[in-house]
Amino acid sequence: MSVAKDTKEQQQNVIVRTFRETRSELRKVVWPAREETTRLTVVVIVISLLIGLILFAGDSLFLFLYTTLVRLVS
Repeated sequence: MSVAKDTKEQQQNVIVRTFRETRSELRKVVWPAREETTRLTVVVIVISLLIGLILFAGDSLFLFLYTTLVRLVS
C-alpha cells in the first residue's frame, strides 16, 4: 500500500512541478504589442495569398497543358 501511495504522490509532484515551471516560463515571455501582432498577421495573410495564387496559376497551367496533350493524342 505504501509503494502505491508513494508512486501516486510522485506522479502528482511531477504534474504540479510541470505546471509551476510552465507558469514560471510564461512569466518570462515578452509578448508582442497589439500593433506588431496585427502587422505580422497581415504579413502572414498576404504571403499566404500570394503563395496560393502562385500555386493556383501553376496548377491551372499544368491542367491546361494536360488537357491540350490529351486532346492532341485522342
